[in-house]
Amino acid sequence: MKPTASFLSVASVISLLPTAKALVGSSWTVTNVPSTGLTDITFPLTIVEADHISGYYFAQQFAFINSGDVGYTGLQPRPNQNGKPVLQGAPRRTATAPLGRTAVQVKRNGSSVWVGTAIGTVTGARVHIGSYTLPAGVGGIQSRQAGFVEWYPWNGGEPPNHCARLPYQKTLFGHPYTTHLGSVGTQSLAYEYGDCVGQVAFKKKRLLIGGVENNCGFKGQTGV
Repeated sequence: MKPTASFLSVASVISLLPTAKALVGSSWTVTNVPSTGLTDITFPLTIVEADHISGYYFAQQFAFINSGDVGYTGLQPRPNQNGKPVLQGAPRRTATAPLGRTAVQVKRNGSSVWVGTAIGTVTGARVHIGSYTLPAGVGGIQSRQAGFVEWYPWNGGEPPNHCARLPYQKTLFGHPYTTHLGSVGTQSLAYEYGDCVGQVAFKKKRLLIGGVENNCGFKGQTGV
């Protein structure tokens, strides 16, 4: 995925989001970002309700200064292990114990190494979920991008009447934040896109505690 010059409208943000089987998008912005970019950003991201099966990917994208590429991080539900719910973090698929209310952080650790961490915002638990090294000359994180909700098993082929088979999910995307003084993050209201628009009982709302909530799909469905 390549970033465009403008992120000021829903239409321009949609062009950045996965064109595979993503369903929901939600753009974000951060004010007062230095010209060199941010050295860290944290995305509150809580899966309020979803079956304990593989398939959903809840993610946030971010772009870097002096780079045409887009990174992403997020959470994926997995089947229970030993009777307990499991989440996996991305970019590296490392199984983690449930963390309750969660956030995912991307932070520079040195000049070119960036580290992803899943955080339990109530428990304080921190789980390393991946890291990578960027080329020399690439700066920090830019001031805006977008998140998404994807049902990725359909990327390999769809069952008949696939939209009606989408499992139910409810997710909270909180306002992003950073340690850079004076910067304030905002998560915009979610919207539908893709080939199931108007067919998956999509709903959205702003939350008094900050951020936005979205839900879609149907309880009892498994996507197949």
